Amino acid sequence: MGKSIDSGFLLSVEEDLGFDRLDIRSFSPLSFAFIGDAVFSALIRSYVLSKGNRAANTLHAMSSRYVKATAQSLMAQYIFDSLSEDEADIYKRGKNAHINSHTRNASLYEYKCATGLEALFGYLYLSGRNSRILELLHMCIECIENKDNK
Repeated sequence: MGKSIDSGFLLSVEEDLGFDRLDIRSFSPLSFAFIGDAVFSALIRSYVLSKGNRAANTLHAMSSRYVKATAQSLMAQYIFDSLSEDEADIYKRGKNAHINSHTRNASLYEYKCATGLEALFGYLYLSGRNSRILELLHMCIECIENKDNK
């Protein structure tokens, strides 16, 4: 897997959108997950599209392999030991956040793990840590591709 996605894709939100003036550590983990879901999905869609032009329904099916809660739960477990103490704390806060519902296609545990992963990506995005997002993204992609090749 090459470096088909680079940090030029990501905005420098800290300065561009004014997050440098806010203490984002005080944001709720579900706020991080809210933006992290969009960031993760956009990056995965970019990765899938980098594999070649295809019909939209095919692209959607390809990206669903990575963005569904069961896959994100596996990814979270795969990358956990590579997280810094700070990153692990954000992941755990997201995972342990009070969630009122979850998708019927995943267990509550898988959904919580997926929420933790999204919270981590949201926190890193709002912190402007684009290179770290990409490191973790490539590990996440590797996790699913290794699983699919077994």
